[in-house]
Amino acid sequence: MLTNSMIRFCKPKALAALIICIAFCHAATAAELQQKTTIAFDRYAAATEARSAAELHPGGPFLYIDSLSQERKLQAYSDLAHGGLWIEKLENTLPGMSSDIPGGMLHHWIGIVFIKGATLEQTLRIVKDYDRRSEYYKPDVIASRLVSHQGDDYKIFLRLRQKKFTTAIFNTNYDIHWGSVDATHVYSNSVSTRIAEVKNSDKPDGEELPVGTGNGYIWRLNTYWRFAEKDGGVYIQCEALSLSRDIPAGLGWALNPLVSGIPRESLVRVLGRTSEIVQEQMKRK
Repeated sequence: MLTNSMIRFCKPKALAALIICIAFCHAATAAELQQKTTIAFDRYAAATEARSAAELHPGGPFLYIDSLSQERKLQAYSDLAHGGLWIEKLENTLPGMSSDIPGGMLHHWIGIVFIKGATLEQTLRIVKDYDRRSEYYKPDVIASRLVSHQGDDYKIFLRLRQKKFTTAIFNTNYDIHWGSVDATHVYSNSVSTRIAEVKNSDKPDGEELPVGTGNGYIWRLNTYWRFAEKDGGVYIQCEALSLSRDIPAGLGWALNPLVSGIPRESLVRVLGRTSEIVQEQMKRK
């Protein structure tokens, strides 16, 4: 509860942060994943994967920016060439398709980074090193391991840490499939198969809550990657599709920007860190 004395001595920005923090903590009550939410997300994800598969052919728009208008495309390539990171919010616009998920919030972002001087081989060697993801992407990933590998298919485990006013730990599993269009264009699809929140964030390897229960910060997390070697380097594209709990009535004004910003920030960190790791490895050669 905000008292008069707290309001009196808070600066405007600090007061806004305090209000959002209180609203966030209020919203962080137990949530339960409903069947209607799962069905709606799976339908949206299937449409996303169908669109993605249709793009993966020789001459197709392998990178998302290749499908933009000529002016936007040239600007995007220029920004990337100068070390920038390109990112945009997406939404499937197929008939009957909507990002409004009953009982949940869908987050759909795409980002691209360019690593000058890198080769596809160097990049993929790092990206496929699943056992070292906790080393590469800490503190967001605090444990990682390759569970199994057969041909182009991998199963991996990641223990994720999410901190935004509160800290939550998740044990997550993924099925990953790799493929290629040609020698310089490679892709992978990573689909979450199990996400369980750890009961006590102070004990990351402790007891789990039942799947689909907890705070509901992450219920699904799919990432669709593309790697293109051209222009004297490697372009890395990641399309991230995730699902979290919905916002309690009356708190959308405070929490929508905060909750919607978390997946974007995570994507920025993952692409930025991947670029850094590849460049660090290049310097050691």
